[in-house]
Amino acid sequence: MSSIKLLKNFIAITRHKSVAAAAREIGLTAAAAGQQLQQLEQEIGVELFDRTKRSLALNSNGRAVIEPIQEIIVQYESLGSKLKSELSGTIVLGALVSTLMGAFGKTLNELKQSYPELEIKLIAGLSSNFLDQVMEGTLDAAIVTESPYALPQTVQWTELYKEPMILISPSSFKPAKGIHNQLPFIRFERNTWTGHLVEQTIKVNKLKIQDGMELNSVEAIIELVRQGLGYSIVPQLANIAWTSDRQLKIQELPGKTVYRKVGLLERRKHGRQNITQAIKKHFLSTL
Repeated sequence: MSSIKLLKNFIAITRHKSVAAAAREIGLTAAAAGQQLQQLEQEIGVELFDRTKRSLALNSNGRAVIEPIQEIIVQYESLGSKLKSELSGTIVLGALVSTLMGAFGKTLNELKQSYPELEIKLIAGLSSNFLDQVMEGTLDAAIVTESPYALPQTVQWTELYKEPMILISPSSFKPAKGIHNQLPFIRFERNTWTGHLVEQTIKVNKLKIQDGMELNSVEAIIELVRQGLGYSIVPQLANIAWTSDRQLKIQELPGKTVYRKVGLLERRKHGRQNITQAIKKHFLSTL
């Protein structure tokens, strides 16, 4: 029977798609992490990755054992917690950076204070990427925006909170003929879930814009607007002092207010549902 350390090493490598990156997470050298992976493959009797000199790609064998290995790790970590009333063990969460600046960042802090034996590992990324990782089992769950597409039946999304989409411009800008005629529009990347929401906001409010830059970071967009390089439509993140920011001006949209809905994406059945239930309960209690 392989040790739990070997199994955790494998899951870390699948998540990072790199032996070196996984080794940094779990406190090993790259060589040691590589040796542990080889040991696991020898004990199982199959190769879990397709290898070239420069790349490591999870193969069909590797994809098939992710969920069973996750379950073994969960069961092992829960041996002690079954005798306790509080949450413990490790949960690996994907999270949009902007959600950590919003309502979810405060929730994480409160969870850690309430359950000191709970370890939360955060992976930053995009909602669309997290969907694949949740389905594969390399993430236990993810905090993502509502998908513009129908989700696979194997996963579920639960709304936690919502943020209005707002129009922001530099406070130093004094429009004479309308903001869209004088400043470029800084757009959130179109092919992301938040990007679809920005496009929806533009259409329902019948805005005429002149595209400038396109980025996939709400935080970077806000900073560029502060510097006077354009204007944008972004979600009104909870932990930013919008009204006291002297470099930003918030303008009401001329028509319908569109909301970015943020929620928890998870498989319909997984070994960390006690923790995800606690996260959802926290938000329901604050509504």
